[in-house]
Amino acid sequence: MLFYLIKRMLLYLGVPLFVLFTGYFAFINFYPSFGGDVSASRQKEYEKSDNFKNGRFVNKKDVPEDLSFLETLKLARKFFFTKVPNGAPQQDVSVRKIDSSDIADYRQDTRLIWFGHSAFLLQIEGQSILIDPMFGKVAAPHEWLGTNRFNSEMPIEVEKLPKINAVLISHDHYDHLDFGSIKKLMDKVDMFFMPLGVGVHLESWGIEKDRIKELDWWEETKFNDLTFTCTPAQHFSGRKFNNRQSTLWSSWAIQSSAESIFFSGDSGYGPHFKEIGKALGPFDFAMVECGQYNTMWPDIHMFPEETAQAGVDLQAKRVMPIHWGAFKLALHSWTDPVERFVKKAEQLNVESVVPEIGEPILLRRSNRPSHWWKDQI
Repeated sequence: MLFYLIKRMLLYLGVPLFVLFTGYFAFINFYPSFGGDVSASRQKEYEKSDNFKNGRFVNKKDVPEDLSFLETLKLARKFFFTKVPNGAPQQDVSVRKIDSSDIADYRQDTRLIWFGHSAFLLQIEGQSILIDPMFGKVAAPHEWLGTNRFNSEMPIEVEKLPKINAVLISHDHYDHLDFGSIKKLMDKVDMFFMPLGVGVHLESWGIEKDRIKELDWWEETKFNDLTFTCTPAQHFSGRKFNNRQSTLWSSWAIQSSAESIFFSGDSGYGPHFKEIGKALGPFDFAMVECGQYNTMWPDIHMFPEETAQAGVDLQAKRVMPIHWGAFKLALHSWTDPVERFVKKAEQLNVESVVPEIGEPILLRRSNRPSHWWKDQI
């Protein structure tokens, strides 16, 4: 009798677990937003890189340590159930709108337009370049798996963007490489540039290989009248549990004949900022990661004070804090990053730039001081 009861109990438990795990594996293997996987033959190519060891990409220092599945679940539980005062704006964050023709016809001084978080449009030397173009509602593989961005409207909808000459991607995390955004952009873009391995995702989404160029750290490529240099970062990669560290992460330097711009991607603070500043600086403008930090992961995301110091290391004339203002991805208040950064930047005599979402930033002109986020609380 006891054996019979145990057998029935295992049956009742086993069937739901089987369905759960079958559904999970079907989801990660067939849902398109997860992207592609690096093949064995492709890994052989990456073995030439100093940043690829034992079948995976690595940082210069031994970070980060991979979380186990149970540790990841524990962290997710803490994230979703911890009440954070002022963790998100009480109202929809307002944005400045921009017209498609204004972008298509623009031929004046170099400018940037921030879309929130780490997404930008750069217009330089007659070129329109998108950087980490995340236009999606949720930074996750599916809308059910994340919280909505702070602004329901964008400065311009991705469908209304005109022709884009190039897209730069820093790494394959969902808040930087968004399936929906790329699918809507793919027919408008001439070339996509990214660190090693990230191209597998774009290829799986239907973008031709000849429009994708992968670079290793310190490799540079010419594009029209510009030079793109793939520069180091201290972070990690992966779009599902079984492909962590399979693609490289990076920052970017963008140089014209007259101007030099830096984009940090995601990175913990480290000596690479001084190395980049020494090799490619000084920079006229630097966009440096500032938000989504925590004492549990200090090596892969910077604290705001480190962001200001990174600006000094890069020899940047002006520094803009990024990776904040759009998504709740950590347990600090949504305004904490910018407030701490501005305070430290003043102490270090770093000129800070904090535009509203959608506000044009002219590289040759200082933006008026603004504390726009205080009106959004």
